[in-house]
Amino acid sequence: MAVDKIDKLILNQLINNARESASNIADSVGMSVPAVTERIKKLQDSGVIKGYSVSIDNHMIGVDVSAFITIISESSKFFEDVVNEANKNPYVTKCYTTTGTGSHILHVKTENSTSLEKLLRVIQSWPGVKRTETQLILNSYKSTTPLTILQEEIADESL
Repeated sequence: MAVDKIDKLILNQLINNARESASNIADSVGMSVPAVTERIKKLQDSGVIKGYSVSIDNHMIGVDVSAFITIISESSKFFEDVVNEANKNPYVTKCYTTTGTGSHILHVKTENSTSLEKLLRVIQSWPGVKRTETQLILNSYKSTTPLTILQEEIADESL
């Protein structure tokens, strides 16, 4: 699906507030509510919009440890095994494949250092995992969506 300027304006509004009403979005982009609703449906059906989520304060729910775990695999034949194990594990929030020393980088969140240690033991037992390297995340100073990219593209298209 080709995403045009209006779609980007709609996406920009939804990135700022996923609960924004179609009526408010329609007013801001200068379209009718049914037209905006249809565009949102097309963005969802085509996979541009993957879903809607809630941003929470992990500390307030007792999830105090966040880390990146680099997985060094025995060989590339275990690639899918690592991905499958990561997808099954509730503590793994993201699984990336990378270039460099490791084959995968996992973003994990656990309650405390004890639960992180248990998780590391589990990950180290996955098929093909030779070793892991862990970086604790001390603080997050920026966490954004592609909002700025969309805003720049919208501005460029207006020129």
